[in-house]
Amino acid sequence: MLIDIIAGARPNFMKIAPIIEAIKKEKSEGKDIDYRLIHTGQHYDKNMSGSFFEELNIPMPDINLQIGSGTQATQAAGIMVAYEKILLDSPSDLCLVVGDVTSTMACSIAAKKLGIKVAHVEGGIRSFDITMPEEINRMLTDAITDYFFITSEVAKANLMKEGHGDEKIFFVGNTMIDTLLKNQERLRKPAIWDELGLAPKKYFVMTLHRPANVDEEQQLKSLMDEIINNSQGMDIVFPVHPRTAKMLKNLDIEAPNLHYVGPMGYLEFNYLVKHSFAVITDSGGITEETTVMGIPCMTLRDNTERPETITVGTNELVGTNPDNIAPAMKKLFSGNWEKGGIPMMWDGKTAPRIVKKIAELYSIV
Repeated sequence: MLIDIIAGARPNFMKIAPIIEAIKKEKSEGKDIDYRLIHTGQHYDKNMSGSFFEELNIPMPDINLQIGSGTQATQAAGIMVAYEKILLDSPSDLCLVVGDVTSTMACSIAAKKLGIKVAHVEGGIRSFDITMPEEINRMLTDAITDYFFITSEVAKANLMKEGHGDEKIFFVGNTMIDTLLKNQERLRKPAIWDELGLAPKKYFVMTLHRPANVDEEQQLKSLMDEIINNSQGMDIVFPVHPRTAKMLKNLDIEAPNLHYVGPMGYLEFNYLVKHSFAVITDSGGITEETTVMGIPCMTLRDNTERPETITVGTNELVGTNPDNIAPAMKKLFSGNWEKGGIPMMWDGKTAPRIVKKIAELYSIV
């Protein structure tokens, strides 16, 4: 069988790397299974996508749709048209999508309309916040998905409530954690470590990119001011997302302990996270990585699609109100932050479970 593996944006790459490796292993053992890696080009900047292929030993894509930037509708339409053409010329047996980016939704629709089954890795996660583009992508993708590979029992409950049958849902764990655990010994000290004189547990890592936090100048300035004023002078390393960089240009926010750096590769960024005092973020994926690494994580969002990072892990929702930051920082510095544990089946063996289940579903021997 031929599986199309879809990748389009930075969050996808660490999720597909172990799946590709697991397929290669099954194929090497004589199984009739192969893949075609399709990069939609939704992220086209090398720091946002290209370096991941090198760092995570992902083969270069078999096909690059080279969609590039644009509005959500422009990107989705371009991806659907381009992927449909691929499938009309050379159909696959299964379209495997991961996460919740525009590419995930668009390729699912194109495949399903041509009668090709869809498998969704990370299916069923919900923030229940319809203002998030990612939530719309998740809901639309899951509405037409044939096989769900889920990260938690919460995701299963969400899917069951939406009417999906138990026979379509497989609790396998988290492929992003497969990648993290595999690369723990390969994490690489970035050049800024020595340039800034960083020391273990003596700095924050911060990432901000969600519209609710960065698209309105006063909101972003208020958040930044509160973080700086309550950081007790501890270094704040801020890899700046291109979306956020556009807003920061007009704000002139400076502090002796605030260090703006460009987007970083996977191995360098996670080295910083692993050795940090704490992480301040509005990313969903980073909360999973901090949970496994045991690093305190303050999430500047009012909801999360990854509740297990709170109920089991080291994550706490601080919200988008700047007034919430001071008490959260006080709790952090007092040593009263949740120590956390690791969610069930986040053990580095998720991808082999996914590929074995696909082989079983398609009677591959």
